[in-house]
Amino acid sequence: MTPASDLAALAALLADETRAAMCLALLDGRAWTARELAAHAGVAPSTATAHLHRLVEGRLLVERRQGRHRYVQLAGPSVAQLLEDLSARIEPRPTTPRGLRAATASAALSRGRTCYDHLAGRLGVAVTDAMTARGLLDQSGGFALTPAGGAWLTDVLGWDPAEPRPGHRPLVRGCLDWTERRHHLGGLAGAKLCETFFGNGWVTRIGSGRAVRLTPSGRAALRNHLGITLD
Repeated sequence: MTPASDLAALAALLADETRAAMCLALLDGRAWTARELAAHAGVAPSTATAHLHRLVEGRLLVERRQGRHRYVQLAGPSVAQLLEDLSARIEPRPTTPRGLRAATASAALSRGRTCYDHLAGRLGVAVTDAMTARGLLDQSGGFALTPAGGAWLTDVLGWDPAEPRPGHRPLVRGCLDWTERRHHLGGLAGAKLCETFFGNGWVTRIGSGRAVRLTPSGRAALRNHLGITLD
């Protein structure tokens, strides 16, 4: 296999609409069963199983077993980054009204959602912008956490970013947001921030998808910690 053929094989995994739909659903960071993904993609369970086998074999997904149940999820943050980066390069197409439910779901995703394990949409971008404006993030030459940002994360999250971390995941990175066309905070710090938002009840999921809703306590936290107000 050559680098070109390897790249072509990877691209072929996402060149099928059913497999692409499954991967995008898994951007919520959770593990799904084959039956759940089959229902989401609108295909038969046997068809979903065949697609998932290819995705696992191609190392985009990993399989987890719990008792008699089998679950799949994205193989890691780098796969989520790949999917988000590809999605952000798709030119928005004019859309026609698809009904109230579809329009409401689309608006909810734009307002706030999870991008694997960090916050995205207008919520994620607003948090990133506020951290940058306060000197907690430096975006002048990419994404970097400032000393003030490290102290802020320790104070707000109770997590010291200077602690040794497993693996090679970057502490902070910019993730191009596919709805806002701007960067939101990814990396380990973005994941820890998202974990805190959920753990403190500052955001809750809307239904079973990726969309999240900012709670009243979350609005208060954003005002107190970052001086921002979101509707």
